[in-house]
Amino acid sequence: MNCPYCHSDKSRVIDTTHDSRGGIRRRRECESCNQRFSTYERPILATPLIIKRDGTREEFDREKLHRGIRIACVKRPVTASEIDTLVSEIELSLQKMGRAELSSRVVGDMAINGLKELDLIAYIRYAIVYLRLDDLNAIRNEIDRLLET
Repeated sequence: MNCPYCHSDKSRVIDTTHDSRGGIRRRRECESCNQRFSTYERPILATPLIIKRDGTREEFDREKLHRGIRIACVKRPVTASEIDTLVSEIELSLQKMGRAELSSRVVGDMAINGLKELDLIAYIRYAIVYLRLDDLNAIRNEIDRLLET
């Protein structure tokens, strides 16, 4: 592991912790400049191809999902770690399905359900794009549906 400060490849592990998703967080110290930094290791499992609405297929892109959820959560009381956890849970669920291809609907439904648990305003923001709520009445109907539950 190269030091992000001096780029030396000599570092030592100070602490190691494991998370529930199988990842490993390591706290390291560079032996050259004595700066400390963290690394995160997680297993790379096969993720399915995503079949989009227009029928095209693309690789699952964790960063694309993360970016979309983060945009929905802008200026909301949702922490970066909550967003990371949601994205990791979605990715792990997709991997556990063990299928070669999945509809983008599956990913979108997981994201929207997760956002509903995190923050209702972020949910509405995501829903406007994902559910194609293209007029105020459709948005109002979705908000009314949320308020009823």
